[in-house]
Amino acid sequence: MTKYPRLPRHVAIIMDGNGRWAQKRGQPRYAGHKAGVKSVRTSVEQCAKLGIEVLTLFAFSSENWKRPKKEVRMLMELFMVALKKEVKRLNKNNVRLRIIGDRSAFDPALQKKIAESETATAENTGLVLQIAANYGGRWDITQVARQLAERVKAGELESSQITESMIAETLSFADLPDPDLFIRTGGEQRISNFMLWQTAYTELYFADVLWPDFDAEAFEGALASFRQRQRRFGKTGEQIDQETPENTEE
Repeated sequence: MTKYPRLPRHVAIIMDGNGRWAQKRGQPRYAGHKAGVKSVRTSVEQCAKLGIEVLTLFAFSSENWKRPKKEVRMLMELFMVALKKEVKRLNKNNVRLRIIGDRSAFDPALQKKIAESETATAENTGLVLQIAANYGGRWDITQVARQLAERVKAGELESSQITESMIAETLSFADLPDPDLFIRTGGEQRISNFMLWQTAYTELYFADVLWPDFDAEAFEGALASFRQRQRRFGKTGEQIDQETPENTEE
């Protein structure tokens, strides 16, 4: 019997609430980010176990540089430590790591570790784990506009030839499916400049639980909500009912 008859191919998560989790315990915000690593492992393990193809985690937005310098520095240090520690675990679970975002702003040592970690997991064929770091949806669309503008300037392309498909093919992770399910923890209900183009038809799920407390049960709750949704993509519910055979459990 199939426990999950209908699963998202791609899950995207904004891991919100680390700072508030720490403050509730009288600890510095950094302690919350550190505690959140456990929830990252849990989500990766759940996706790998269930056969979900892609998991994208919003680790550090292009706006997060505005946070206190000490917190930013500690986040960068945690990122480096996590890359060093987690690669063996990712390889053991056949997980391929990819980092999306503008990594040019990172320290050269961190850029090197990112590249090494991606290379070390490049041959894995299971779950694709994407970490969005120094990423923003507006940045993603802007870098596409620049690339296409350069092609027009070079005479390789007419502006009238630019299509939605062409833009989509130039965005970050264009080789992977768009997110089916977007999860945000921490109680806030906004997408905060995360994959603006790619989430046009994504199912949104907002959880009150803070990220360090987002365990396997909470993840399954998000999947249960997704299974109850009817994804129409502009069509009517009646059309979808006619096109989609009833889910059968094996």
